[in-house]
Amino acid sequence: MIDWLKNINKNSPEFWKDYLSKFEKKSNRYVILCTETSGLNPKKDVILSFGAIAVVDNSIRIGEVFEVTIPQYRFLHDNGMSNDFLLESEQPKLSESQAIEKLIDFIGNATLVGHRIHFDVEMINQALEKLACGRLKNEALDVEVMHKKLNDINNANFTIDQLSAIYKVPKNERISTTDDAFTLALLFLKLKSRLHL
Repeated sequence: MIDWLKNINKNSPEFWKDYLSKFEKKSNRYVILCTETSGLNPKKDVILSFGAIAVVDNSIRIGEVFEVTIPQYRFLHDNGMSNDFLLESEQPKLSESQAIEKLIDFIGNATLVGHRIHFDVEMINQALEKLACGRLKNEALDVEVMHKKLNDINNANFTIDQLSAIYKVPKNERISTTDDAFTLALLFLKLKSRLHL
């Protein structure tokens, strides 16, 4: 049994081994993550882009940003979807495996924050499975859940736009996942303060 446990990550890629080693101590860093996908089924759909920004000590770290577009041409073609936005995107373009590796390096052991973040995490876990890796170990916070907890709401859902209006977060054009991540970072800081986290 012990030999099996020792070999559990033996064949994992180096980036994954490095990621797992970061969880020996807790981080005070948050990574606000936004993922654009081709749909809402983690088993069938694919990731099209990531936007992420770091928050440390209640400050948004403008210099710590991760953004990438993943040209999933085959998937889009096979499903009759347009890929024009991929061609027009000014974000860096990487293959899915390269993007996942760089994302894992960027997030490290940070707490992940997003809007319906568990869907984003599941999409990433599906991509990690293709690379013979395990599942994400990061803690996760959801701005929608935080809002519901703060206001003792159980049976309603809120879009990013609705939450932005409630907490008076300035509107931006939100034309990329990075724009969404910045909006979510502003929301997160307001909710974090009100919840005394």
